[in-house]
Amino acid sequence: MPFVKSNGIQLAYQRSGSGEPVLMIMGSGASGRAWTMHQTPALNAAGYETVTFENRGIAPSDAPGGKYSLDDMVADTVGLIEALDLGPCRIVGTSMGAMVAQDLALSRPDLVRSAVLLATRARSDTLRRAQSAADHALRESGVRLPPSYEALRTVLEMMSPATLNDDAAASAWLEIFELSGGRENAAEGQDWVTDTVADRREVLGGVTVPCRAVAFTDDLLCPPHLVAEVADAIPDCDLVEISDCGHLGYLERPREVNTAIIEFLDKN
Repeated sequence: MPFVKSNGIQLAYQRSGSGEPVLMIMGSGASGRAWTMHQTPALNAAGYETVTFENRGIAPSDAPGGKYSLDDMVADTVGLIEALDLGPCRIVGTSMGAMVAQDLALSRPDLVRSAVLLATRARSDTLRRAQSAADHALRESGVRLPPSYEALRTVLEMMSPATLNDDAAASAWLEIFELSGGRENAAEGQDWVTDTVADRREVLGGVTVPCRAVAFTDDLLCPPHLVAEVADAIPDCDLVEISDCGHLGYLERPREVNTAIIEFLDKN
């Protein structure tokens, strides 16, 4: 993978396809390569060039020590867009990546043509704050869960009952997450990004670029009611809800997710 210097660090990126560029921003603890399973082939076939990259903390990009903030991630992405001369470009982000896309649309509309926000939110509610606090407590305790247990916890947290109750699908995802090593292979700094974000519903009213928010009905991390708050806060942002998928809806229901992305980008 080639590298670009951005915000004082090296970021690994990959370009594929031809046409107007779409920048894909991955969520916390995950590799940008996940987009290449389903999303980049569909976007390339639809006539777009795709640019994926590894956020700070994910190899082979640099992994500086310490706790990362949303401002760090946004500055990294701004530097990438400017170094590759992509702006103004279409953006697709998921989870933490969607929060980065929100901030880019708000603070640097000159770099953003439109944005699709998958599994996004503008704030943390009581349960999501408890989830985050529990994850931090586990990290700081020094306890390392066995890979099989970590895989089970990830599948239960990230997938929908439609997947969990399908023996073949559940077995496949358990094996994938156990072999990948889960979050143990991700820089701990990313775990703190969303904690640096206050309630953003009021400031999102200042977004001026076209946006679409996409909710996954069984998402435990960014449930539909929090995604709907983002759509309500951003002027003229529409909302699409996709059923039978959890936080990793772009992997569980790729056809439906790709349709929601491409339909919107073709118009914006």
